[in-house]
Amino acid sequence: MKKLILGIAIVASAFAFGQKGGDVNAKLQAANAAAMDAYNAKNYAAAAPKFVEVYDLLKANGQDNKIYMYYAGLSNALANNSDAAIKIYTDLINSGFTGVETTYTAKEKKTGQVVTLDKASWELMKKTSDYSDFKTEQSKGVEADLYETLATLLLNEKKGNEAVAIIEKGLAKYPNNAKLKEAQSTAYFQSGNTDKFVATLKEQLAKNPNDATNWYNLGVMQAKNPATSADAIEAFKKAIELKPTFSEAYQNLVFTTIGDDSKTVADINATRKEKPDEASKLIDARRERFAKALPFAEAWYKVAPDNIDAVSTLKEIYVVTKNVDKIKEMKAKEAELSAKAAK
Repeated sequence: MKKLILGIAIVASAFAFGQKGGDVNAKLQAANAAAMDAYNAKNYAAAAPKFVEVYDLLKANGQDNKIYMYYAGLSNALANNSDAAIKIYTDLINSGFTGVETTYTAKEKKTGQVVTLDKASWELMKKTSDYSDFKTEQSKGVEADLYETLATLLLNEKKGNEAVAIIEKGLAKYPNNAKLKEAQSTAYFQSGNTDKFVATLKEQLAKNPNDATNWYNLGVMQAKNPATSADAIEAFKKAIELKPTFSEAYQNLVFTTIGDDSKTVADINATRKEKPDEASKLIDARRERFAKALPFAEAWYKVAPDNIDAVSTLKEIYVVTKNVDKIKEMKAKEAELSAKAAK
């Protein structure tokens, strides 16, 4: 899961309620200034409740401007207050909030100054001769961002089933959203829906066959089933081709090629006395698999020479393939790494 990256430019707003009282305006101005100052200082934990306060004051005076709840949700997410952020984002999505706002402007004929008006005043001024150049402008919506961020928050909290639901709802509106598509495969994996996880990986790879991570993830899933282990090997090879330093891909390639060695050893021990010929066949087949895995293990060691797992695995393969000199070399390297780890 990629780290949650958020950030927008929040613009300070001017508030005025006319005859509704200077006290309300003063509270609004103070809360808005405090929210802006905290946000700009990256004190997101302090900014969040102040944005909620601005929203509450506006709503109490007849203005249900949910953009301030969006700012509060964003601030909570940046402050790692995940539960609060999840609740706000969920409420915003369920309310139908899109973040699209319309700005109404007109030019004052006497001064030539362009002024911003509320919709009612803008419509009223159209009937007078004091203004001209009446224009409207819509801001960019944030609905897609709501879905993307909420999905990421849910996945970070390991709420896979909830993430699946919100992602599918988001993709119904934004079917080509790459971030939601990427999050979808992770959500399917978290929720235990492996078939859909594999299907989304294949779908993403059809669109972008150069994604090493998705090839690796596909290989991991295919390696779980002996019937698709050959496909897994090819997937890991593809991941390595795209990312030659992909240590984990080498590791999985080695162990997928070897197969379930503990079961093989158990089968050999069970048949060694009563069925020696069968045991010999199992031993030969095991040695052959280890020989096939050897170049992959050597490549793994080459890209991760200080990885003790790579060293130990390569040592065991040399033991099975009876390469005495290399066994000594790997034992020495293993001892060196163990000594470093103990310090």
